[in-house]
Amino acid sequence: MHRLAGGGGGDEQPVAPWKPPVEDVFQAAARRQAEARPAGLGKRLAARLLDTVVLAALTATAAVPLGTKAIDHVNEKIDAAKLSGETVTVWLLDGTTSVCLGIILAVLLLAGVLCEVLPTAKWGRTLGKKLMGLEVRDIEAHDTPEFGAALRRWLVYSVPGLLVVGIVGVAWCLFDRPWRQCWHDKAAHTFVAG
Repeated sequence: MHRLAGGGGGDEQPVAPWKPPVEDVFQAAARRQAEARPAGLGKRLAARLLDTVVLAALTATAAVPLGTKAIDHVNEKIDAAKLSGETVTVWLLDGTTSVCLGIILAVLLLAGVLCEVLPTAKWGRTLGKKLMGLEVRDIEAHDTPEFGAALRRWLVYSVPGLLVVGIVGVAWCLFDRPWRQCWHDKAAHTFVAG
């Protein structure tokens, strides 16, 4: 039969038999889903503290010199107002201080995207989560979240955190069952596996 299909030529290559894939993709997805357990709260807290230290250090590289410049500028304005001998209104937010604060905010956002959002979207973990053996996963597919979900997750964590309301959102995982999601996890449809 092989001669009929090949036309009878003498320089035929041997046919390699088909081999099934080593790992079935459906079984791998089912195994990942079965292995996904919510991470312990102590590990999550330690990972968040490590990530916060990294983000704060990167932001401080811009915040310290610019903040010092803004404080010096405000103090010069106050000293000039005292020397004038008149009652004057000194605006703390002016062109110089607003530019300094804007740059600090831009550095914070850029550092947040580079240190939190991109690693979460690409690998499902930040540096702190990697060191603690944790991983952020999509609640349904159990894969790493998309960039939009990772960005939403970080923004819902950081904006209320700056307003101190974020403590309630983070503490939410103490009572949430079964996935122990904080507000930022709920907004991004993710959970932290460990």
